[in-house]
Amino acid sequence: MLEPGNNNELPPIPGKRYFTIGEVSELCAVKPHVLRYWEQEFPQLKPVKRRGNRRYYQRRDVLIIRQIRSLLYEEGFTIGGARQRLTGEEAREDVSQSAQIVKQIRVELEEVLKILRR
Repeated sequence: MLEPGNNNELPPIPGKRYFTIGEVSELCAVKPHVLRYWEQEFPQLKPVKRRGNRRYYQRRDVLIIRQIRSLLYEEGFTIGGARQRLTGEEAREDVSQSAQIVKQIRVELEEVLKILRR
């Protein structure tokens, strides 16, 4: 297994839609039982469950796991601290996306207004 400081040496994520827990374990250098534990601790992590309760992770999940791994192993966060950090980042992303949507709607409304004034 890789040392905690080697997150940048993790293998590239293949262009697949779904990954098994074993594949994610190898991609993130984290054992499967740790992944199952993190699912309970981090609400952002929600793999799809299919036949026989088998987990299938998406690319987004793999990226979140790598981020969690970095926070815990490299930056020294506790589980609670990492959870708060991820929740805060999600909130900032939501605000940023909302601002972009508002800007786009405003531009479109201004264009409609120009058309109506003709």
